[in-house]
Amino acid sequence: MTEPPEAAPTLELRGVSKRFGPVVACDRVDLSVAPGEIVGLLGENGAGKSTLMKIVLGLVPPDAGEIRIGGRARAVRDPIHAAELGVAMVHQHFSVIDALTVWENVRLGGRGGLDAAALRAEVVKLSETYDLVIDPDARIGDLDASQRQRVEIIKCLRRDPAVIILDEPTSVLTLDQSRRLFEVLRRMVADHQRAVVLISHKLEEILHATDRVVIMRQGRVVREMPTAEADPPTLARAMVGRDVSLRAEASALGLLDELAGQAVTEQSRAGEVVLQVTGATAAGSDGRRLLDGLDLELRAGEILGVAGVEGNGQAALTELFSSLLELDSGRVEVDGGTVASGVPGAMAAAGVGVVPEDRHASGCVLDLTVAENLILADPRRVARWGILDRSRISAEARALIERFEIATPSPDVPFRLLSGGNQQKVVLARELSSDPKVLVASQPTRGLDVGAIEYVSGRIRAAAEAGVAVLLISTELEEILELADRIAVIFRGRLIGEMARSGIDLDRLSLMMGGQAA
Repeated sequence: MTEPPEAAPTLELRGVSKRFGPVVACDRVDLSVAPGEIVGLLGENGAGKSTLMKIVLGLVPPDAGEIRIGGRARAVRDPIHAAELGVAMVHQHFSVIDALTVWENVRLGGRGGLDAAALRAEVVKLSETYDLVIDPDARIGDLDASQRQRVEIIKCLRRDPAVIILDEPTSVLTLDQSRRLFEVLRRMVADHQRAVVLISHKLEEILHATDRVVIMRQGRVVREMPTAEADPPTLARAMVGRDVSLRAEASALGLLDELAGQAVTEQSRAGEVVLQVTGATAAGSDGRRLLDGLDLELRAGEILGVAGVEGNGQAALTELFSSLLELDSGRVEVDGGTVASGVPGAMAAAGVGVVPEDRHASGCVLDLTVAENLILADPRRVARWGILDRSRISAEARALIERFEIATPSPDVPFRLLSGGNQQKVVLARELSSDPKVLVASQPTRGLDVGAIEYVSGRIRAAAEAGVAVLLISTELEEILELADRIAVIFRGRLIGEMARSGIDLDRLSLMMGGQAA
């Protein structure tokens, strides 16, 4: 009796390459996903994962290679054509409209008439089939992050795709919500034989959720293996290209269990209260409450980690300390003195340094030189009689470049030409060289590779050891667990509970991140 022929992969890439000028983003990549299989696509930022999936979706044309869907070669023209071919993607950043209801958002981008009753019924059916329970008439603006993600997945499933691409799907979820998502994913794949590509930089996530792992580095596939044969050291080595200390770099590799299990010694360096925020309340231009009576206390020499699902007031808190947000009520005190909110330069003058979430949007000026960006915080210190002194700027920049190990051919190189890690070093160098009393670091390692994450984390830790009060705002729980002495949870604009790092309870922390007060 002959064996039945093996089914063709649902998605297959053969020798796919893409170049952007001198940069090779994808270099002869082979990748296949079978029906009923979850393949983890693992790699550092810049490894080529996103470019590869943009090619599959028709957002970027390949320079060479072949895409096969359902066993047939296809030239994918655009995302609509990709959807027609059975390929859909749930993006890391939501594409829903807050003012519309769930069923209205599900309808967006679809075809056919506008039959509200039929669409509501379809949402209910899909939500029940895949255990993604959601009210079709709920307004998106009233939903939490996990509910919004359910809407994104229902939008995707409505097209009945054969291939589903998930891009960093847990970046806005609590631990408990992440676990439930993967349970749903497993059931969806098993029951309907869909092929899934899970993009992630977190080893633990890949090991937990996938059947096979494909690792990319510098645009190439460097390793492929069944997940059952994989372990963190093997994946880390393939991903980074060198031996990695899992204890030292657990945060960068997304090894939450490794961090939670690390022994922690009580910190004794915390001194006097340096930063006090009392009853901070602020609304956005649309009237939505950004901060809602937030209270915060931070001592010299300690790191307070503010954890939470993205969109719960982290951006507003960073803007407050950047003098970009004026409070409707409440006050901010630094070293016992009240600091006016929303007044340009007031926070910096009081001794608050800020590493913003988006270094391109608000951290630096891309078209200025490295030297010019390094003196932006306080140009007076390199001025003579009120006029900027080029020789002083150059001397100051060279000293900081050496001290903070910034890789640049010259201080006069445009900032935009530096790597992400070196751009972040420039921001850190500028803020720390002003000898701040308080350092606010918002998502300080987002988008960086393992080496850069290790460096930035080390600098933040060293600042605290030198007596700086550090407020670490991050949606990466691994980063919080690695650095913070205390952990506070932000939910809908207020801190609803905290715990010491030495007494960490991940399940309780997850519940708080979901809105359950301590």
